[in-house]
Amino acid sequence: MDDATIDRLVEQARQGDLQAFGSIFDAYHAAVYRFVVSRVGRPSDAEDLTQLVFVKALEALPRYKARGVPFGGWLFRLARNTVIDHVRTRREHVDLEAATHRATEDAGPEAVAALRDELDAVARALTELTEDQREVIALRFFAGLSAREAAVAMGRQEGTIRGLQFRAIGALRRSLGIEVIEPDAGRGDPVDDDEARGAPSKAQA
Repeated sequence: MDDATIDRLVEQARQGDLQAFGSIFDAYHAAVYRFVVSRVGRPSDAEDLTQLVFVKALEALPRYKARGVPFGGWLFRLARNTVIDHVRTRREHVDLEAATHRATEDAGPEAVAALRDELDAVARALTELTEDQREVIALRFFAGLSAREAAVAMGRQEGTIRGLQFRAIGALRRSLGIEVIEPDAGRGDPVDDDEARGAPSKAQA
């Protein structure tokens, strides 16, 4: 669904069109759920919190004004705040295994065991990141947000998001024993998605 369609649906939903809001729900539900479950771990809690996010969105839509802010970023800011409130209340930690449990139910026992070993390694590596770095990873890769949308969700500058992502991926690679291509000395934070994902620069290619 392109940006123009989303903007049109949002405007219709702001005017009370529940069918338009249903289309928005369909477009964003899976991404919001992936983000929430990556942060809270338990699928049952994630389902409840995802529903709560959309209830809050429906209540807040009449007051929503784009002002150059992507709707996805605004929606995920609601999701982020909902997760923060939940974690503060429940004091629970991220459990990546829960986020992938459904995907492994039909796999064979050897495949499941191997995947769980990998998930355990990734989960341990994630605990070594800062909270901001973990949140960027969740927004960018679990929820699939753009750097701009993640910036809106976290209330940060887009360049800050790219820098956090770059450093988080570097730290994960080191923790997991994956070869890291170090940036040139004196080079600042990455400015594009290829660099942010640790890809070689043109000079290195």
